[in-house]
Amino acid sequence: MMKKLFAAVLLSISSAAALAVPFGSQSVLVVEDDTGKVLLEKNASTVMPIASLTKLMTAMVILDAKQDMQELIEIDRSDVDTLKHSTSRVPVGASIPREDVLQLALMSSDNRAAASLARTYPGGVPAFKAAVRHKIAALGMTNTVIEEPTGLSPNNRSTAADLVKMANAASNYKEITDRTTDAKNLISINSREVEFHNTNRLVGAKGWDVGLSKTGYTQEAGRCLIMSIKAAGKNATMVLLNAGASSARIMDALNIRRYINGGKDPVAASAPRAVLKASSRAPRIKASAGRVKVKAKASTRSKSKVVVAPKKKKAVVTRKRRN
Repeated sequence: MMKKLFAAVLLSISSAAALAVPFGSQSVLVVEDDTGKVLLEKNASTVMPIASLTKLMTAMVILDAKQDMQELIEIDRSDVDTLKHSTSRVPVGASIPREDVLQLALMSSDNRAAASLARTYPGGVPAFKAAVRHKIAALGMTNTVIEEPTGLSPNNRSTAADLVKMANAASNYKEITDRTTDAKNLISINSREVEFHNTNRLVGAKGWDVGLSKTGYTQEAGRCLIMSIKAAGKNATMVLLNAGASSARIMDALNIRRYINGGKDPVAASAPRAVLKASSRAPRIKASAGRVKVKAKASTRSKSKVVVAPKKKKAVVTRKRRN
């Protein structure tokens, strides 16, 4: 009996070892949507800057206000980023329907677009901020502070655990899921059709069934990602915070999908060539009976552990907006 038990433990350990997942992100949380089961976890309760992941909250608050989505919003000089001096392809003075401004904020993560949505909120920016605080409380995001609509401020902070709650709420807005899963779109700006692209290159990539997506980046926040995917018949939401590079963030997503698929699809299957050069210093999952933990190898990242729970195509649409 003991020999059989020992053999079963060894089999479990070897199976888990075969699914070793390297992580370049400082914080990781992957949750199965239908059951709430935690599939992967690393520093999920650590508070960190969230960069443009903020824009999912901005979009929900704007949509909750039920404003006229066809109303023209004129991009104002006050919408220009004077904190990080980020660039924008949306010129000051352009008049764009609110629905297209929302598209620019979500799909292309345009900061002027997000700022203009808050500025034109009923009651202005102060009322927008109050609505954000109310939404945060309603979602039970107890470790989250959002001070402005773009994510440029390092004071916009949250945890991976809180951001899963935000992602689940955002997934209930068709206007958000549609826009964040467009690979590209044409937006009319000053009577000229301009093509914008999704900041997440996995949206529209072969083999990826993405239901929600939002990237983020500032120097303080590193590379961040919220993405809901379907793999192996499961719907799962992942939150990645503070990866050191875009390649590391994408490699994390690839390895998470591989883990959900039971390690059946090779990591390199859908990765752009540049992504495959990601650092080999990332922490790796090491097997132990019953639970699987990650011990970080020496690197410039903090030494942390990942805990993995035991294991128990929305089509991409490219739309041309009508004005």
